[in-house]
Amino acid sequence: MTDLQIAKKTTLQHISEIAEKFGIAPDQLEMYGKYKAKLPLQAINKQKANKSNLILVSAISPTPAGEGKTTMSIGLSEGLNRLNKKTTVVLREPSLGPVFGIKGGATGGGYSQVLPMEDINLHFTGDFAAIEKAHNLLAAIIDNNIQSKTNSLRLDPRTITWKRVVDLNDRALRHVIVGLGGTTSGVPRETGFDITAASEIMAILCLAENLSDLKQRLGNIFIGYTFDKNPIYAKDLKAEGAMTALLKDAIKPNLVQTIEGNPAIIHGGPFANIAQGTNTVLATLMGMTHSKYTVTEAGFGFDLGAEKFFDIKCQSAGLKPKAVVLTTTIRALKYHGGADLKSLTEPNVEALKKGIPNLEKHLENISKFKVAPVIAINKFLTDTDEEIETIKKFAATKGIKVALAQVWEKGGEGALELAQHVIDIVESDASDFTPLYAWESSVKDKIETIATEIYGAEHVDYTSKAKAHLRKIANLGLEHLPVCIAKTQKSLSDNPKLLGRPKDFIITVREIEIAAGAGFLIPITGDIMRMPGLPAHPSSEGIDVTDDGEITGLF
Repeated sequence: MTDLQIAKKTTLQHISEIAEKFGIAPDQLEMYGKYKAKLPLQAINKQKANKSNLILVSAISPTPAGEGKTTMSIGLSEGLNRLNKKTTVVLREPSLGPVFGIKGGATGGGYSQVLPMEDINLHFTGDFAAIEKAHNLLAAIIDNNIQSKTNSLRLDPRTITWKRVVDLNDRALRHVIVGLGGTTSGVPRETGFDITAASEIMAILCLAENLSDLKQRLGNIFIGYTFDKNPIYAKDLKAEGAMTALLKDAIKPNLVQTIEGNPAIIHGGPFANIAQGTNTVLATLMGMTHSKYTVTEAGFGFDLGAEKFFDIKCQSAGLKPKAVVLTTTIRALKYHGGADLKSLTEPNVEALKKGIPNLEKHLENISKFKVAPVIAINKFLTDTDEEIETIKKFAATKGIKVALAQVWEKGGEGALELAQHVIDIVESDASDFTPLYAWESSVKDKIETIATEIYGAEHVDYTSKAKAHLRKIANLGLEHLPVCIAKTQKSLSDNPKLLGRPKDFIITVREIEIAAGAGFLIPITGDIMRMPGLPAHPSSEGIDVTDDGEITGLF
């Protein structure tokens, strides 16, 4: 059966029953139908949260189809619950960009899914729409202020960095001109669109710890300069109050359920290649407050989402992860070993061995944070015993725990070995989380530490534009902020064609965006863009609705 068919065959429990299992009284919920609800922020207790065991699920460098981190996260949480460890999985919300693009949805797969699958993958509880509206409200206020004769801050349109956003892959919107049509239609200027997952509002929502913190961060969004070279922030436009009003419900984490009827929290959805790649601090703390174990994931490979999870989110919120599950697939390692994408289902031990250095590099990167890893082999039907044994032998030479995880096929039952390894790591107190860099370091030092230590680059080059941005950051007094590097997910380098474990390469920083409200800087490398495009044959071509309202084609 397809993921959608499996999801439709599952009998869902009422969300009030899931809430009681989680530890929240039904009358505290804000219901969105029978199967999803908002959780109250008052249910978060940091002292209780500090006693929970936070487990991060990451991955090696993925193939274009992804390697199943979400499926692995859900399956692991089911396995831990089967071993009588009260566990909640905490995930990001899917973006409509990938849903209608190439990757599909982000609710897991097979018998390791979060439900209701169609709702979560489409509009869910409206969080993305609220983020989009808050972002575009600020854009409208900015253009209105430029136009205004009586309420003008004398903003220089050439310096405005704030774009608009939409939750779709639409390359035609990357560069646009607004304000055409005469004196009543705004001042003409160049701007563009990012995808909503890359919005600074999304980043802010994911790092805010309460409504007051959210409002303050929104006010600190950097807009641009006046003609007199004075910096302007959203608070100068008196925009933060209205933006917060649009986000007052979106800030609350969403409760849903797994196929096996366990609680799951889904909240926030930044991509990891162009943003910080992890769910909200509030969702993570909510899960940790009410669970012995909290399983969460970070987007793409360890070099992207996990590095940002550790160096930005964990430092910001004071989190200390106890273990990292590194999701690995035999097909991905063969791909990194030089096998053609179309041949990955064919046995090829030699290509697998050539691809193992990619796995080895990610394991080395985990050790830099002093967190204990376990390798999870996400099993596919085409994997051979010899290929599986090759990875197990490699893990044995490194003294690293490894488990064959059949979570797509068997759900929690297929994750029991993995879950036990995680429990053993936690109970042995094997981790002592340490960030890679201090926020107080210079911006260049932070970028170069990540590029050389995590990516394996020889050194970093900066374009003249990036150098000008470094000076701008220094003049604004923002050098103390951490960095959230935008980079291709397909390679450890900034060149998607350099597979495996590339060496002696140079990372090129093209520009550095300022996300002062979120509290980080965004160095943009290679050809990465914050508005993706659709493939030649997008997933949307296969999505439809029957006459009785049943959705088909989602995966």
